Amino acid sequence: MRIETTQRIPHPRSEVVAWHERPGALVRLTPPGLATADDPAAGGLRSGRLVGARLGPAMLPDLLRPHWILRHAEHDDERFVDQQVHGPWRTWRHEHRIAADGSGTVVHDRIEIELPRRLERLAPLAEDQVRRVLAFRDRQLRDDLAFHARWAHLPRRTVAITGASGLIGTQLAALLETGGHTVRRMIRESEVGPGEISWDPAAGILDPADLEGVDVVVNLAGRSIATRWTPGARREIRSSRLNGTMLISRTLAGMADGPSALIQASAIGYYGPRRPGELLTESDPGGEGFLADLVRDWEAAAHAAKEAGLRVAHLRTGMVLSDGGGALVPQLPLFLAGVGGRLTQPEAMTSWITLDDIVRAFAHAVLSTEVEGPVNGVGQQPVSAHEFARTLGKVLRRPSLVAVPRFGPALVLGREGADELVRTDQNVSDARLQASGFAPAHPTLETALRHVLRR
Repeated sequence: MRIETTQRIPHPRSEVVAWHERPGALVRLTPPGLATADDPAAGGLRSGRLVGARLGPAMLPDLLRPHWILRHAEHDDERFVDQQVHGPWRTWRHEHRIAADGSGTVVHDRIEIELPRRLERLAPLAEDQVRRVLAFRDRQLRDDLAFHARWAHLPRRTVAITGASGLIGTQLAALLETGGHTVRRMIRESEVGPGEISWDPAAGILDPADLEGVDVVVNLAGRSIATRWTPGARREIRSSRLNGTMLISRTLAGMADGPSALIQASAIGYYGPRRPGELLTESDPGGEGFLADLVRDWEAAAHAAKEAGLRVAHLRTGMVLSDGGGALVPQLPLFLAGVGGRLTQPEAMTSWITLDDIVRAFAHAVLSTEVEGPVNGVGQQPVSAHEFARTLGKVLRRPSLVAVPRFGPALVLGREGADELVRTDQNVSDARLQASGFAPAHPTLETALRHVLRR
């Protein structure tokens, strides 16, 4: 089976080739729910390089995720070739040809596949899925190059990132690296590799010398809130955010010539779970509840850095849409089985944003001196719970009529967790993010879901 596609990219060939050669390109071209690269920080197109990935969502154990290994078999001025060494196909050969076309570039992909003999009857399905991935890759390349072009006039930055192995952090590191920036991953290990920084927020250990030469710190660290809210889990959720933020903030404040900015993760949980009929902006005093109190304290934990004159920005992230994790993934099996529907009251508002747009929003905050203080990281068009379910059903070509019973989320998250994470009503404004010059790639829910789910 041979699959060929040709796309014209409105950027010079030199930029397109450089993007592919940098670390992060493989991560940016791979849908997060489809596969996870063995070494996200590795890059290069040299012949002989082995590239490994685990297939399937990252939340599955590795034993259930087939290991796919490719070798860069050929590389010349206009093309490079990947060939399967080990993996799910009988044979796989992918030739990428990148050629100049006036002021732009033509990218031609030719993939030759042989399925295992017992699966040859599935060739039409396999071809459809491969074409969807190629369309996803084309959109990613275009959008990332457009983002980098906007900031091409700036010197390249060195950015330290906590939580760099998480859903957002993995993609943010890759996006910055494909733009030619240097990323230093902050890890909770005493032994570090090239480009890594060791820190221990629980013990209060972070050596300021390790941050010398860093321009911006992005703090994404924190235990997931998508868990059952036991008393112990609540303590860990709080401490994992507050301890790390205070440690980074104090460390930066004490440096004479350290990073100039701290970009801090935050959440629209600040506004409280239910604010019907209100348009929520950054000037709102905030709501009530565990998340509202947590976010209020989380943002305040960066006080020392702000008082020391650093630019501090808090991105209050909404519901992140991704096939690799977050609130969308648990809904997909229900919809695909034909029993999907809204999670809460039909008129309750959901403020969403795609993974790629929140990643670019964080990168925008890294590079733009205009982004400071609290900024809502949400899409342009919040929708009602009814509209969200209807649109997801339309994209998946499945019905969306069966409302999820209240006890369902409560069984997973506990009553209070479900009350603040699922039964929400938050119409959050992105006006301040837009005013800073950020332009989302996915302005409507339908276009967002089609990209995320490759539909």
